[in-house]
Amino acid sequence: MARHYHHGNSPAAWTGVIIAFIGFCVGSAFTVMAQPWGVVAGLVIVALGGVVGMAMRAAGMGQPREEAEPSS
Repeated sequence: MARHYHHGNSPAAWTGVIIAFIGFCVGSAFTVMAQPWGVVAGLVIVALGGVVGMAMRAAGMGQPREEAEPSS
């Protein structure tokens, strides 16, 4: 039986990735400006994206889990 995967196409995945992308942009900008505290702030934002994504997944906004198929 073929399985259908959403490949992360869920509100939790999109939110986590967008927050992480913003963190990468912040960290990159502060790297160019040679401000280490800003790079650390960007890394914190990236980690926050992962935490928010996992929290949203736990709240039911992630990809639905597939049930194990019974063996015939």
